[in-house]
Amino acid sequence: MTVRVRRVYDPPEPDGGPRVLVDRLWPRGLKKEAAHVDEWPKALTPSTELRRWYHAGEGSFEEFARRYEAELAAPEAAEALDGVRERARAGTVTLLTAAKDVDHSHAAVLARLLGQG
Repeated sequence: MTVRVRRVYDPPEPDGGPRVLVDRLWPRGLKKEAAHVDEWPKALTPSTELRRWYHAGEGSFEEFARRYEAELAAPEAAEALDGVRERARAGTVTLLTAAKDVDHSHAAVLARLLGQG
């Protein structure tokens, strides 16, 4: 099982597998044709409240990750997570985000959770 995290603005990699956008909002300035997105499961995205809290600098990445994981336990999110996990079991999956710091983003939390499954 291989799960990669890349910026949505990066071109597809030949061995990157399906490209899954994990942001709630469509990335600014990017045309849908140029993004090469195969799936956009919005149920996997952090809530607006959590996203605003984290981007306001009110908490640590560790606290954000803990709260986000709690949100992912909700039925719709858990089902979407299982769907991506199944794709990852079949081969490489690339999680896409517009975040500049992918290592401290919700996509990194998802990649870690998918790697545990």
